[in-house]
Amino acid sequence: MNKTLVKYPYLTKDVEIYERENGHRVVLAHKPGDMVNVSSWVKTGSINEDDTNNGISHFLEHLMFKGTKTFKVGEFDRMLEAKGAIVNAATWKDYTFYYVTLPKGVDNKDFKLAVELHSDMMMNPVFPSEELGAPFDINDTTVTDKRERHVVIEEIRMRKDQPWTKVYNQCNYNMYTSHPYKRDVIGTPEIISQVTREDIDNYYRKFYTPKNMTTIVVGDFNHEEVLNTICEKFNFPDRIEGENRINKQDSPVSQTKYVESSANVQTSYLMFGWLGPLAKDLKASICLDLISMIFGDGTSSRLQQNLIEKLPEKIFNYISSEHYQFKDGNNFFIQANYNPEFKEKAIELVKGELAKLLTNRITEEELSKAKKRTKSRFAYSAETVSEIGETIGYYMTVCDDLKLIEDYLADLESITVDDLEDTIKKYLSIENAVISVLVPNEE
Repeated sequence: MNKTLVKYPYLTKDVEIYERENGHRVVLAHKPGDMVNVSSWVKTGSINEDDTNNGISHFLEHLMFKGTKTFKVGEFDRMLEAKGAIVNAATWKDYTFYYVTLPKGVDNKDFKLAVELHSDMMMNPVFPSEELGAPFDINDTTVTDKRERHVVIEEIRMRKDQPWTKVYNQCNYNMYTSHPYKRDVIGTPEIISQVTREDIDNYYRKFYTPKNMTTIVVGDFNHEEVLNTICEKFNFPDRIEGENRINKQDSPVSQTKYVESSANVQTSYLMFGWLGPLAKDLKASICLDLISMIFGDGTSSRLQQNLIEKLPEKIFNYISSEHYQFKDGNNFFIQANYNPEFKEKAIELVKGELAKLLTNRITEEELSKAKKRTKSRFAYSAETVSEIGETIGYYMTVCDDLKLIEDYLADLESITVDDLEDTIKKYLSIENAVISVLVPNEE
């Protein structure tokens, strides 16, 4: 078993990474206190899906909580929540992760229980048919079964009725040519209604493999004892070694792409979207974080000040920018809610503010303030075991390299205004943007 040490900023001891012979990675991080966090991150999400199984990663996440060979459905949550635990999971484009955060308990008994139950759930789910629900015709309105398949379908329908989801999905889909990122992580009712238990089981055994999984423990505990327990419990029975899937990174659009749709809404929604650098390109990713903060994060940002606070007409109700980081290329967004009467003007105003990022140069004061806020956020993320666990999981799964975190503060400090301008020119040209608009139905 290979061992690597990483100097994690703000932690008093090096983080230990153990890579087992089967490829399963175990990360142990020391954080004094009574709280512990146990999580497992799996390198699968919509990145491994296609048009036939889109949404299966998220559906599987739900079904992982439906019992194991040892514990019946509901027992996992009941036993841990009785100990004051927070138990949850999440699915995104590059990963699915499961976690438990709880007090250690007397003599670490509750912590040991959490490790035992978490490992059992990750290794031995049974996906009972009575919990899954039978496949059915999505157009059959007489089906009223409320099992998990229908819970997920209802979640999809509710989410797709949300205006921000509509404008985002439209933008995201058009930013890509063929990469799986173009699909909505949650999937479609048509696919989820037809997924079989065999489909779920095969997908689980193909992607929940040692090489695809990282288990992270954060807190104050005996490292040798916990490592031995995890190596014993995470035995990966009946796995299928899946292919090492590599997706070709899509290129940005070569000229501005405009897409518009309508819905039963009272105001209009707008989103500009760009493809960016790989998440593991740390300096470029930090540059885009800083640009997003200066441009559209908070009341002092340029978009907020220029298009809401100082604009004589009330055109925008809300405007901001976001930077999402992904294994095969980040996304940068400008998002706005505006008065439908001013569609063309709203778009031109946003384009104008984008151009001003270069013509009205970012100041040293703006950069310094953004750096201070970024350092503060980074330090805050090392305050709790759950935040540390999520940060480690992100670097191990999306960037595939926790060592990057050693250079984070130095890279942040080294960034100049010229670096930000170079990043804007490289990634945020209006020619490479997709503009997505959602307007009210004519009636």
